Amino acid sequence: MNIPFVSFEPMHKEIENEILSKFKEVYKKNWFIQGEEVEKFEEEFAEFCEAKYCIGCGNGLDALYLILRGYDICEGDEVIVPSNTYIATALAVSYTGAKPIFVEPDINTYNIDPELIEKAITNQTKAIIAVHLYGQPANMNEINSIAKKYNLKVIEDSAQSHGALYKGKKVGSLGDASGFSFYPGKNLGALGDAGAVVTNNKELADKIRAIANYGSDRKYHHIYKGTNSRLDEVQAAFLRIKLRYLNKWNEERRKTAQKYIDGIKSPKIIKPVEADYAGHVWHLFVVRTEKRNEFQKYLNDNGIGTTIHYPIPMHIQRAYEDLKISKGTFPIAEKISSEVISLPMWYGMKDEEIEYVIERISNWR
Repeated sequence: MNIPFVSFEPMHKEIENEILSKFKEVYKKNWFIQGEEVEKFEEEFAEFCEAKYCIGCGNGLDALYLILRGYDICEGDEVIVPSNTYIATALAVSYTGAKPIFVEPDINTYNIDPELIEKAITNQTKAIIAVHLYGQPANMNEINSIAKKYNLKVIEDSAQSHGALYKGKKVGSLGDASGFSFYPGKNLGALGDAGAVVTNNKELADKIRAIANYGSDRKYHHIYKGTNSRLDEVQAAFLRIKLRYLNKWNEERRKTAQKYIDGIKSPKIIKPVEADYAGHVWHLFVVRTEKRNEFQKYLNDNGIGTTIHYPIPMHIQRAYEDLKISKGTFPIAEKISSEVISLPMWYGMKDEEIEYVIERISNWR
C-alpha cells in the first residue's frame, strides 16, 4: 500500500464543481483585485474567527510582517518568538529590522513555554509572537498575562491552526492580532499563496489595510511607505468555498488523530499530547523517536510518506548566523528538531490507510 504524506485529491474532488463554477464566475467579471469576493471572504473569515476585522494579504509571512509594521515595530526593537517553529515567524520580525528573541518550547506541546518568556524580556521588547504549532493553540492565558504585565503586544501566528480552540474560543481572537497562512497544504488552503490578518482593533486593521496596499488609504493617496500584499479575487473566491467545509474537514482530522493516538503502540515512539485547554485541529500529526532516520526509512520502505517539521532550528540556520547563537543554546528546540517526524494526515484518508499506518508503526522493532 502507498500512502502519501499529504493528498489534496479527496478534498478537491469533493468541491471540484463548485470551484470550477466559481472560477468561471470570477473570470467573467473581469475584476481580480480588491473586489466583492475579497470583501465577502474577509467578513466571513472574521466571523469564523470570532473577530471583528479581517484583512486579506499575500501570504502568512506577510500577515505577521504587516501586524508588526502596524505596531511600528522596527530596528532596535525585540520580539519574542518560539525557538521551535517554521522560520517565517522570525523572518517577519527580521523584515521590520527588529531582532527575534528565541524562547524554548514546552517539550510536551512543542509550543512556546510561558514560564521561560519573562526572563527573555528586556527594555527593547515590544511583542510576543505565540505560534499555535501543528494545529494546537499555545497557552494564551499565561502569555497574555505576561504581556499585560510588561505592556507588550501579543501576536498569534495561526498559520497552522484554522479553527483550533483555546478554552472553547477560536484562535485568531486570543491576542491583539493574528496572522493566518492559506498556503495550499493548510487546513484552510488556497490554490496558491494567500494570507490574512485578523484583529478586533479597527485602528490597527485600517493601518494594516493601507500598508498592504502601497501605504494607501485611498487611491493615489499614500500615508505610509507601504508594500503590495493583497489577497486576489480568485483565491478569495476559492477560500470562501473551502471555509464552508472547514469544520467538517477539521473534524475528520481529529478522528484520524484519535485513531493514531489509540492505535499506535510502540515503546520507541512518543505520540503528540493534546493540552487540556486545547481543541487541536491536527494540521500535522507529529511523533518523536530517537531513531528517526531508521524509522523514516522503515516507513518509506513500507510505502508511507513522511516529512520533518522542522529539521534545523532557526537559531542555527545560516540565515541567522548574524545572531551568533551557538549550537546547544536551545537544547529543547534542537532535541525536537532531531527527533520529530510527521505522519500522513489529510482529509479523505480511508480507514484501511489509517489502520495500515498504525499497524506498520506498531510492528516497528
